Amino acid sequence: MQPEGSREGMPRPPAASAGGLLEAMRPRQWTKNLFLFAGLVFTDNWRLLPTACSAFVAYCLMSSGVYLLNDVRDRDHDRLHPEKSLRPVARGAVAVSSAVGMGAVLCAAGLAICFAISLRSGAVAAGFLALQAIYTLALKHLVLLDVFGIAAAFVVRVIAGAVAIGVPSSEWLLVCTLQLALFMGFGKRRHELVELAELAGAHRGSLNHYSVAFLDQLISIVLGSLIVSYAVYSASSPTAASHPGMVATLPFVIYGIFRYLYLIHIQHMGGSPETILLKDRPLQVALITWFVAVVTAFRVR
Repeated sequence: MQPEGSREGMPRPPAASAGGLLEAMRPRQWTKNLFLFAGLVFTDNWRLLPTACSAFVAYCLMSSGVYLLNDVRDRDHDRLHPEKSLRPVARGAVAVSSAVGMGAVLCAAGLAICFAISLRSGAVAAGFLALQAIYTLALKHLVLLDVFGIAAAFVVRVIAGAVAIGVPSSEWLLVCTLQLALFMGFGKRRHELVELAELAGAHRGSLNHYSVAFLDQLISIVLGSLIVSYAVYSASSPTAASHPGMVATLPFVIYGIFRYLYLIHIQHMGGSPETILLKDRPLQVALITWFVAVVTAFRVR
């Protein structure tokens, strides 16, 4: 005799539904929201850490809400992808109604936290959600603009972190963030194109307009610009003038970029930047060492 709740057609146990929802929220991708701490790191006022953490939690909630809503919209296309077909909504482990309801609740909760921090913080959060909606409905289907939409979300995260703690956003920091996000975005498109081959266009229409050679050119252009921009920021910007030790952080940035490029071309990774960050130990060491170097540069006058 089968245990109660295990028969075909019977509802899933609450624990299984909760587990599926948590998986669909993609907690691994919360690492993207670490960009909110950029303003704090380059301000070096750690008394503002609790406020920055509140903003981080808010954006994690909103990001998860957006992921749930996106998974509902993209579930048919995701079933054509070898990895995305395993997502809870695509494989039927989470009901569409549950995903939509939880997604709306998470977005509203994150937005409420940001408005509790300040009116400006709430306005930026509303802009972030609007950008996500525009990306889902239009930008993700347009060649080049699909990657610029992803990159813009990272720039907004940096701005949001600075607004939350009440500090100005450095133009150089925003430029470097944009270029870094474009690099990761084009790397992700390259990975999708190689992995999906002839099925790429069926999964994502914009992939029909890319080629590996074209993406490699774009990556080279963005990387060259990124290294030059960060070199100027760390050696000649007003921040560098106040903290000469910033130039010592440049080698760690260059190594991290080259390591990521190695993972894309040699290890055939790049489809999931957050997975790379969580799994690749040399990249983790480079990031931690860079962070220590930045903090040290701000402490040593």
